Amino acid sequence: MSTYDPYDIWKTRGGFRVKQFYNRHPMAGLVPAATLTLFDTFVNNRLRISYRPKEYPIVRATAALCLMNRYVNTGKQRLIERAGEHLEWLLANSCRGYSGRCWGLGFPYGAGPSLVYDANTPFSTMTPYVLEALVRYAALTGEDRFPFAIDSVFRFFDRDIQVMAEDHESMATSYGPFVDRIVINALSYTMYALALALPNVSGRQKPRVEEKLVKLYRYIQKAQRPDGSWLYSPQGRSFIDCFHSCIVLKNVFKTNQVRRLPGCEDLISTGYAYVKSAFFDEKQFLFRRFSLANKPGIVRFDLYDNAEVLNLAVLLKEQDLAVRLLDSIRHHFFRGTDIYSQIDITGALRNRNMLRWAVMPFLHAASQMV
Repeated sequence: MSTYDPYDIWKTRGGFRVKQFYNRHPMAGLVPAATLTLFDTFVNNRLRISYRPKEYPIVRATAALCLMNRYVNTGKQRLIERAGEHLEWLLANSCRGYSGRCWGLGFPYGAGPSLVYDANTPFSTMTPYVLEALVRYAALTGEDRFPFAIDSVFRFFDRDIQVMAEDHESMATSYGPFVDRIVINALSYTMYALALALPNVSGRQKPRVEEKLVKLYRYIQKAQRPDGSWLYSPQGRSFIDCFHSCIVLKNVFKTNQVRRLPGCEDLISTGYAYVKSAFFDEKQFLFRRFSLANKPGIVRFDLYDNAEVLNLAVLLKEQDLAVRLLDSIRHHFFRGTDIYSQIDITGALRNRNMLRWAVMPFLHAASQMV
């Protein structure tokens, strides 16, 4: 499960320094950041000189979910056994020093001029994939093999994820386990994680957790713009992109299946309509990266965006769109047994077989269609 990654260049010592310099001084840092981007894209993309493949928890979690989808369709015992092996690996490779089990990127990541997450920092955006896999495994097998882990992940969200803003009806929580930033898709992940854990929460705590879940939803609801979109963050110089928009919608949809969210049908309907109108390239039958960008880029189409639209179309039972998009993804991003994650502005395929971004999200969406 080790894989190269689009972030490999920024994980090097020099790349990390250049990225942080760009974060602090966008104008002065543009040339060195662009130089590394062009080198990584057009010179080192296939060679991967000085990069090493790495394991990522989100890859393992998504692989487990894929295997469980296939198990449901085939009944093959080996698939569920292999999913359990992935979960065992995840429990042995969680972040240390927090109230419960949790997972992050596993490498230092600079998210802003003064905001740097270290390699041991867990994220509200990644931990729910492991939690979903744990919950799904328990439901499919009836085993009590990992119930302690589900309770442990809940403690992370309940105790370590911080409240960033709150009023009598809504709430925003942090991205990581300290006061950092408000990010809309991160709120939706925390909301969904609480919904996943809700059946395991004790009766005395359940009303409090439900209230928190609904207040997170209300914040997301109020942050939706009239056209159905969300800014990535209400803070700073933000952007609107495709796959994060889809993630918000899928988390609201899946949370509503556990705990009724008032008005979510309208939220999903207007948000989904925005995705299909603002990002869709009819000629290529693919979905673009941004409807509002905050920096220049060289990516024409990204597999991650199309994987999340595919996943959303499956959830919303948009059968025709799902089938046509799956065919288009295979046509544009597949070459033999290789899957590429990006098509650049020249039309060339880049980032071959990079599991985290975005082969596994695609396989997870496709595994639900079989």
